[in-house]
Amino acid sequence: MALPEPPPPGSLMLPAGTFTGSTVVVTGGGTGLGKAIAVEFARLGADVGILSRSEEHRRAGVAAVEAVGGQAAQAAADIRKPEEISAAFDAFETELGPVRLLVNNAAANFPVPAEDLSANGWRAVTQIVLDGTFFCSQELFRRATAAGEPGAILNILATQSFTGGPGMAHSAAAKAGVGNLTKTLAVEWAPAGIRVNALAPGLFPHEDMRQDLKDLRPEGEDLDARRSPAGRLGRLHELGWAASWLCSPYASFVTGHTLVVDGANWLRRHFVMPEFEPVRDQIAAVLPPT
Repeated sequence: MALPEPPPPGSLMLPAGTFTGSTVVVTGGGTGLGKAIAVEFARLGADVGILSRSEEHRRAGVAAVEAVGGQAAQAAADIRKPEEISAAFDAFETELGPVRLLVNNAAANFPVPAEDLSANGWRAVTQIVLDGTFFCSQELFRRATAAGEPGAILNILATQSFTGGPGMAHSAAAKAGVGNLTKTLAVEWAPAGIRVNALAPGLFPHEDMRQDLKDLRPEGEDLDARRSPAGRLGRLHELGWAASWLCSPYASFVTGHTLVVDGANWLRRHFVMPEFEPVRDQIAAVLPPT
């Protein structure tokens, strides 16, 4: 027996209008998990700013929000560059209103053995994930505190940040840094009324997943579901529920916390572990040589 399925998409987990009058910025909000999170904020009344370097992704995020009756705006920014973040926030505030909620979802990753990881590859991932999260958080803090208003920040982690991530050394290290940053900022910024939390998703299949990551699971979703203690994978809207709750007034005493939403999968252990396979061999088995 698997864990029960959640209520269907479109169901509200919080009262209708919880975020009415609020503006949330979702970085990387045009695809996958970020888009799902943006949609759930919109269902609860938030105006949503979609921040991404890709115009195609930005348009997709805006369309998804508008499809559920929400209002959205888009802005381009490379989150490794604070001046571009500031300009994007200016654009959102002109079109939607003061930004007091932020979801740091934008990320980058690709499977590679650590010894083959180039300096540019390392920097690209760590700067987007760690530097970008910090710069965006700083921007929200400065604006909210200048106005004397509270705010909430949610950082999207990955459970490999707890365990290490063979084949994903760059991403796992950067996400671990974000987890630590979450705790630090929660303590520093609580006196200013700014809450900072994190969310660590498990497997949430979505249509925007890159092909090389799909290739790492050639057997498909059914096998992944059987591998999970939950007996199923995550549903995008329940991730959106978790994200919106952590940013809501109903979590107003929750800060510095990382919520894992993965059906207990990262905690799974065997009495007898399967035979070890080096990560280089795992990657070579599913990805063509470059």
